[in-house]
Amino acid sequence: MLNIFATTEEIFKEAAAVFISSANEAIMQKGYFAVALTGGSSPEGLYRLLSEDQYKNQIDWTKVLIFWGDERWVPLDNDLSNARMSYEQLLDRVPVRPVNVFPMYRDGITAEDFAAVYNVLLKEMLGSDGRMDLILLGMGQDGHTASLFPGTVALDETENWVTAYYLEQQQMYRITLTAPFLNRARKLLVIAFGETKAEALKEVIEGPYNPRIYPAQLLAPSQGELLFLVDKKAAKYLHGNI
Repeated sequence: MLNIFATTEEIFKEAAAVFISSANEAIMQKGYFAVALTGGSSPEGLYRLLSEDQYKNQIDWTKVLIFWGDERWVPLDNDLSNARMSYEQLLDRVPVRPVNVFPMYRDGITAEDFAAVYNVLLKEMLGSDGRMDLILLGMGQDGHTASLFPGTVALDETENWVTAYYLEQQQMYRITLTAPFLNRARKLLVIAFGETKAEALKEVIEGPYNPRIYPAQLLAPSQGELLFLVDKKAAKYLHGNI
């Protein structure tokens, strides 16, 4: 499903509503809400909104399990850390239990080894079906999502739920949930806005299937929902968009 909004503020409000409804439904059904956060600039407005009293008070944060969809392999206090941004904009402002927060980084271990550790953690916390209730994602102007970048080895992973690799163009390691795991989720929520995303969004939504060039095309939940929340600038090349 694709929803187009006039402003980013409207995107964030809709995303907050999806977050809250997903949380409350999951907590009511099974006693906890498992969500994977995302980094980059796209979710910051959403996180700030969720931290406001009128939003955060609608969720029982003691029953929320926090994971991440991907991470740059840098210490948690590094400016590039997705987890650091998430703490500053959201987690430090809501009553989530620290033992229920699982950053994608650990000192004294390689990215590849920690990917294996995180893979086991997900199975322990979520069970063999490995279904997240909600996974938040962005989309880059190159069509990447999470740390599934065009032409990288991460796109070939078919079994592991987590993988890590060296991203040559950024000269750093990345750790990411894989497409098979992402597609287990009950809901995938992709936020994209701005003209720089327009060409990639058109290819991802309407272009020929070539996920090695536009990895966001890999998003296809088997028993869940895929929801794109975008603004008019990002959607300007889509067929029928006014």
